[in-house]
Order: sequence, then C-alpha cells, then structure tokens
Amino acid sequence: NMNFLSGIWWSLPLVLVWATPPVTSSWWYMGAVGSSRVMCDNVPGLVSRQRQLCRRHPEAMLSIGRGVAAWTAECQHQFRRHRWDCNALERGQRLLGRVLLRSSRESAFVHAISSAGVVFAITRACSQGELKSCSCDPKKKGSARDSKGHFDWGGCSDNIDYGIKFARAFVDAKEWKGKDARALMNLHNNRAGRKAVKRFLKQECKCHGVSGSCTLRTCWLAMADFRKTGDYLWKKYNGAIQVVMNQDGTGFTVANKKFKKPTKNDLVYFESSPDYCIRDRDVGSLGTAGRVCNQSSRGMDSCEVMCCGRGYDTSRVSRMTKCECKFHWCCAVRCQDCLEVVDIHTCKAPKSAGWIART
Repeated sequence: NMNFLSGIWWSLPLVLVWATPPVTSSWWYMGAVGSSRVMCDNVPGLVSRQRQLCRRHPEAMLSIGRGVAAWTAECQHQFRRHRWDCNALERGQRLLGRVLLRSSRESAFVHAISSAGVVFAITRACSQGELKSCSCDPKKKGSARDSKGHFDWGGCSDNIDYGIKFARAFVDAKEWKGKDARALMNLHNNRAGRKAVKRFLKQECKCHGVSGSCTLRTCWLAMADFRKTGDYLWKKYNGAIQVVMNQDGTGFTVANKKFKKPTKNDLVYFESSPDYCIRDRDVGSLGTAGRVCNQSSRGMDSCEVMCCGRGYDTSRVSRMTKCECKFHWCCAVRCQDCLEVVDIHTCKAPKSAGWIART
C-alpha cells in the first residue's frame, strides 16, 4: 500500500514538498518500522545521494516536511505585496519549477529560504529528541565566560551545526552533479540561506541564586524565530547581485563593475526577472489579474504597479471587525463586533487573459 506517497511531490530546487503528514500517518509508520527503502525509492525526483540519506534517516523526512511548510509560509509573507507572490505552490505546483529554471532573483531567494527552512527544521528536531542521529549541541558543556561574567552551559543548546551539515548534504546533492552556472548559483544561495539561520542563534540564560541575584547563570544557545531569517534574506533579495561566470568556470564575477563583489552572505543571480504582469507558464508567472491592490499606496502593492497600468475594479464589501475595545481590570480586553463597509480594489485582467502560448 503506497497511499502514503499520494501527498508527496518533488519541487525542483531542493526539498520534498508535501502536506506534512501527522506522526500517526501510514508514511511515518512505514518509515518507523524499517520500510524506509520502499518509501524513499518511491519519492519522485530524488537523486541517488538523497535516496541514501532518506533511507538512513527516514524520520528526518518528516522534519523536512515541516521545514517546507515554514519556508513556503515565509516566502509568501515576504512577497505578499509583490506581483510574484510565491503562491505558485498553492495555485499551480509546476509554476514554481518554472521560476526556478530561471536564474533570477526570485529563484535565488527561494533557494536560500528553502535551504534555511531545512536547517531550521532539522535543528529543532534534534533539540526535541525526534531524530536518532542527533541531540542537543554536545560542544556546549562546562563553564564559559561572556561580557557579564562566568556561566555554565546547561539546558539544551540548538545543534545548529548538525542542522547545517544535514541540510548541506541533502539539499546540495541536487546540484553536485551539475557543473554549470545555474548549479554554482544554486549552491551559493543555498549556503547563504544556511548561514542566515546561524546568524540569529542567540544565547539565553537563567539566573540562580538568592532572590534571583544571578550569582550563578545557566545558559544555552537557541535559534531565533524563523521570521528573523526571512526578514534578513528579504533584505538580501532586494540587494541581490547580478553576476556572470568567470573565464575558468569556477566562480562568479559581478556583471556590473560598479557593484561590489558578492560575499558568502549575499544572494546572486544571472538573469533579470520578468515583470510577472501576465500569465506566462514559461516564466512561472500567474499574472496579477484579480490581485488585491492598495489604492493609497505608492509602493509595489499600489494599484498602478500591481496592475501593470491595466487599471482595477472596485467592489464594496461588508465585514465584521472588532471595535470599541476596552481594557478591564484585571486583565482582559473586551471588544464589540462592528459591521464595516470597505472598498476592495482588484487588478483588471488583460484583454487576452489566457496563458501566453510560445512557439
């Protein structure tokens, strides 16, 4: 019975994209009882190295599923006001693959954020004791010192190094076979995503002593909320650097000599992005017809920019909102339900609203 595979499909960049099954699902059960070879051999799109890792760590595949959910939600949050809104996963699964076949800034961001999502999910699974192959960071033992004085390592420090190692082995395996420019670009952006998660590892401490005097401290390292990684990579997306391959084909050089050379933390891309104004399968564009725009904005979500100059329709809708909220001692906020009438603006479709047909 292979029904457990029905929700699994392969997304080009890197990871398994599926509706994450509950721990009690038949997929998890089969992995748990030793049928990992059957499971892993039937997941489409895996390269040989990924199948090996899948068989060796079947329980990690569930964590990767959670990582997929985290990065797709974060991608959609970051692009929510843009013409390309990272919703191809929901509205047309093959379209995301089309975006990633291009070497654009959007592809760079997706590679980085998805790689980061795998690091985050695997690291968290280690700390929560869900994986046999790892646990809390074994290096955080004994005593240490910081700007506030001495402290003892305790609790469960997030094992970020294991998360990065696993993500590099699993995600990058898709690119190792390729020696072309796109493979090098993807590897670079994958690494930038992994580094971004580690950037926000923070030290947390608990005080011990009389009346919490902090004469003794126990500390551990913990990952920050994934939103911090998303916000950081969003800034890197906006400052992404266009590059070309160098003459010996081993690395990059900037396309415009006026710009700085990219660091390991920067995102890089080769191709300029399409405008995403109209539906075009070849570039993975759903178009902006029907998208909600902000009439009062001057940014990317403005009706002029979002609708690509085609104009917009306005509809008046009623909705219930919380209003007249009051604080009551102690400690509650009580609100009333109010009916609010608002205008919703949506982008007009082009005269030919179907998919562009290329020959």
